[in-house]
Amino acid sequence: MTAVDEWYGDLEAAGELTPAVVDRLIATHGDRGQQAIEAVAEGRVKSYRDFTVVVGYEDEYIVEDDGCTCKDSEYNLDAADPDQLCWHAIAVRIAEAIGETDDHDMWYSDVRDFL
Repeated sequence: MTAVDEWYGDLEAAGELTPAVVDRLIATHGDRGQQAIEAVAEGRVKSYRDFTVVVGYEDEYIVEDDGCTCKDSEYNLDAADPDQLCWHAIAVRIAEAIGETDDHDMWYSDVRDFL
């Protein structure tokens, strides 16, 4: 079991961000964990029919199966290490576990054409 699996399991069981889960999340991910918590609190995790998207500081990032379209994921993280996630992927995990995604009954691919 990975460190991510551990805090995620505790988060799902609690149904909310408890102090113990927050401590484990930040111990595992540092600043990325803190940024993810802030994104969830600000409602920046959006779920569409085809993708889950996190509104970042400069763009919207598509997250799928813990993979993300951001530069941090592409250049700084080891894809072979399941505990290395960008803050966008961490935010999606948090939001899904506690039911805090902003759900949109539409295709993101259609919405993206207007951006």
